[in-house]
Amino acid sequence: MLKATLRSFFAHKGRLVLSALAVVLSVAFVAGSLIFSDTVSRTFDRLFASTSADVTVGPNEGFGESVPSGTVPTIPAQLAQRVRAVDGVADVQVDAAVENITVVDARREPVGPTTGAPTIATNWYVSDRSPVELTSGHAPRGPGQALLDADTADEKDVAIGDTLTVLAPPGSFDVRVVGIATFTTTNPGAALVFLDTPTAQRELLGDPEAATSLSVTAGPGVDDATLKQRLGAELGGGYELRTADEQAESSAAQLGGFLDVIKYVMLGFAGVAVLVGVFLIVNTFSMLIAQRTRELGLLRALGADRAQVRRSVLVEALLLGVVGSTLGLATGIGLAFGLIELMALAGMNLDATEMVIGPVTPVAAYGVGVGVTFVAAYLPARRAAKVSPMAALADAEVAGVGRPLTVRAVVGAVVAVAGAAAMTGCAVSADTSTSASLLGLGVVLTLVATVIAGPLLVRPVIRVLGGAFPALFGSVGRMSQRNALRNPRRTGATAAALMVGLALVGGLSVASASMTASFDKEIDRTLGADFMVQSANFRPFPREITERVQDVDGAGLVVRQRFVPLALSLPDGKRVESAAAAYDPGLDRVARIEYTVNGSAEALAPGHIGMDQEFAADHRVRVGDTVPVEFPGERKAGLIVGALTDLGGPSTPGTQGNLVVGMATADRYVPGGQDSVLFVNAADGTDPDTLRAALNEALDPYPQVQVRDQADYKELVRGQMAVLLYLVYALLGLAIVIAVLGVVNTLALSVVERTREIGLLRAIGLSRRQLRRMIRLESVVIAVFGAVLGLGLGLVWGLAVQQVLALEGMTELAIPWGTVVAVVLGSVVVGLAAALVPALRASRMNVLAAIAHE
Repeated sequence: MLKATLRSFFAHKGRLVLSALAVVLSVAFVAGSLIFSDTVSRTFDRLFASTSADVTVGPNEGFGESVPSGTVPTIPAQLAQRVRAVDGVADVQVDAAVENITVVDARREPVGPTTGAPTIATNWYVSDRSPVELTSGHAPRGPGQALLDADTADEKDVAIGDTLTVLAPPGSFDVRVVGIATFTTTNPGAALVFLDTPTAQRELLGDPEAATSLSVTAGPGVDDATLKQRLGAELGGGYELRTADEQAESSAAQLGGFLDVIKYVMLGFAGVAVLVGVFLIVNTFSMLIAQRTRELGLLRALGADRAQVRRSVLVEALLLGVVGSTLGLATGIGLAFGLIELMALAGMNLDATEMVIGPVTPVAAYGVGVGVTFVAAYLPARRAAKVSPMAALADAEVAGVGRPLTVRAVVGAVVAVAGAAAMTGCAVSADTSTSASLLGLGVVLTLVATVIAGPLLVRPVIRVLGGAFPALFGSVGRMSQRNALRNPRRTGATAAALMVGLALVGGLSVASASMTASFDKEIDRTLGADFMVQSANFRPFPREITERVQDVDGAGLVVRQRFVPLALSLPDGKRVESAAAAYDPGLDRVARIEYTVNGSAEALAPGHIGMDQEFAADHRVRVGDTVPVEFPGERKAGLIVGALTDLGGPSTPGTQGNLVVGMATADRYVPGGQDSVLFVNAADGTDPDTLRAALNEALDPYPQVQVRDQADYKELVRGQMAVLLYLVYALLGLAIVIAVLGVVNTLALSVVERTREIGLLRAIGLSRRQLRRMIRLESVVIAVFGAVLGLGLGLVWGLAVQQVLALEGMTELAIPWGTVVAVVLGSVVVGLAAALVPALRASRMNVLAAIAHE
């Protein structure tokens, strides 16, 4: 049996190639994502481990690190004297570093990454743990001098002697490049500007006696944990102490979010490839077994029992899985290499020669490849074991043809009812988490129901889709339609591969379009300012930009927006960490905020706070209550609830409760914050276009901010939504690739199965051209059938997703009909492309040989 199995496998290897490609794709994405993330993690672990001080002393903010308030937490620099006196301290260095600043050259062009990585300005000192070393020029020796990292200097064409402008929180200042520092470790993609320590303290922090942290080096024989304990005893509370391992772990955790995005996106592609590949493999083995009915019957007649036949098919699947997994692992290594090179283009210089292939990667690769193939082949293997020995004596009917679909109908109906119930629960639920959970359950159940019931839909739907074929193409059209109807199970499984991908595309497209429409409506409803000044990445900007805007001729009312981290101790006993948006008086003239109790005057008054009415009701807060509030730096206050809002629109992430305070409150409790947005109205008698030109001219030296009107802001939001659409289109592309493989495989095996029939058709006058047309039409109607099912299912998913979004304020429903039409037309193209090779192969058959085929 083993010899027969191996001989059968190699005899049909050509027919199994396309199924192997599906395995290769799914394994490649799994292996590539794991290799890439492991390589980046290992590289940065080494970087953080080699650059972290034995103990780092920093400010204890407690919370709010993720809120873009623009504040720079500091500690007294003179603390270094107390630290130096602690037993076991060999050395201590004062750090003065600020992230996400802007540096421009003489042409006012940014000197730094534009891909999201930070531009960091810090003080220069020589240390064994420094990530860079001075390779040309000299160290900064006073005000107006700076070092620049070599990667940034090369990319931005900056040389020693050039003048740069640093736009820091306290204000901008000019420096002359006096040296170049080269990375000795991995360049994380950031741009580094080094100043001498007094200049860094004064210009970056605005305080010559401040520091952002202290880097402490342990003496001989003193371990980090012991030194941390001694420092804690000396300094007391109010400071955060981290050992080198803790600092490296914290830095790696911040990087982890970025890596998780890439990993999960790639695993999402792997999931689609696996799901679609299952249908392809099931179909392939089902057709191979159907074509080998006499062969399997002969084996049974010669003495093979059912278990041996079943094992024979499963061994073939195992061989296919091993081969596909091996090729997929190799492809995954290439994919990871490509991602590493792509990161290099973005400024993250990873070393491809240090690629990490951990033990988990091959285990996962073979687990996915072999497991998926083995599971997908199990049902066909069971069917093969049921072949009777009598099948060797006659032309047995092709498996699946004419068998009743009663069981499928019952099971599909039950699962469909359960899926519909979950979707209904999702639509009526008032809780976001519950609704999202029901949505996930409903998506799974409706997908399973559609796959199970797919063959039941073949005859009614394809009769409609191919109804015009006989009139348009005559007998060829009629035969193509009947070929698609001949085996509903096969047609349903073939179309299911395309259906899965298009269902995802349909659902995500509706979600994306609905989110965009909701944000557009919210912008129209709430934004009343003529212009907004904000940065491209919504980061805070220096105060001098605000001053420059306020001084522009023709600028009337200017209202600042600033984010303030805070923690509320609420009457129901809960502590909620959130962020409040702080505004100047005059908010009602630049934004339209709906209040249910009182208004902006009460919400923005000093010592007051406004919050969303639902948030207040959930936590038993009423207007006039005094709520204990904690700000970073252990500043505490009791803020009076002055007003309740009814925003109704999408809430800003991280701002639970839609809290608002006055700018006076923000300045008092979170001093040193930076503005995130400026709302600007034209003065009386000033044309908005004239004001925009004046604003652009005034802000020309500050490339990190842009002037936007309402239309510009909508376009910005659409651009961010486009990222989701790009993911949708990438999933569509992957699904189409695998679906095409499935249709090609089905048609190719179908041509082999119908060899004798094709020979007879050719013998009675069917031309080669007509034969090719028949196969192409069959392919098109199968592809369109899959598209119709997928889009129908995707639209149902999209409607359910919109119901979940509505709970977060995104109430608009938008269906991208252009995408729907494009997908249907694209499915016709997919069908034509998939039929090219099988149709050509069928048309080249020798008529007599085909008639004599067994």
